[in-house]
Amino acid sequence: MSAQSSVPATSREPYDAIVATTDDFCREYLNEEYADLARKLTAALARKRPTPLWQGSIASWACAILYTLGRVNFLFDRSQEPFMMAEQLCHVFGVSKSGAAAKSKRVMEMLKIGPVDPKWSLPSRLADHPTAWLVELDGIIVDARWLPEPLQQNAFKKGLIPYVPKATAIATRK
Repeated sequence: MSAQSSVPATSREPYDAIVATTDDFCREYLNEEYADLARKLTAALARKRPTPLWQGSIASWACAILYTLGRVNFLFDRSQEPFMMAEQLCHVFGVSKSGAAAKSKRVMEMLKIGPVDPKWSLPSRLADHPTAWLVELDGIIVDARWLPEPLQQNAFKKGLIPYVPKATAIATRK
């Protein structure tokens, strides 16, 4: 199911406007992975009851959504690619950094997003994500990539890991 198809009709108008804005921004400054996550995050906010998307400007929501994803994915860290300073992100949207940070904090609280949340991490970074693969097995925390495939399948079905890694990827990790 696409992010858009899960958006209630009552929230479609702000959702469409915000997504058009984040898509344009991601096309120019970031990448398609950020655009996909921004659509999903906007849809999650649109499904909240009551949705907060009717309060505030489209630009401030678009900025806060990308600021949130930037926090989770280290967009503001010079060693990462893509990289963008928080001030630059906010400047493009015409939003103050303090305003974007405050709204981003609100988004993170509403959706219970943690600082390195695998659910909101770029797919290209999941393979090396520090916590996305940790599961508890018989009281011991283990890296699910090292488990037999049936256990990986079970962990994936339960939503404990982002995907079932290929056996060849595991074999090459020595």
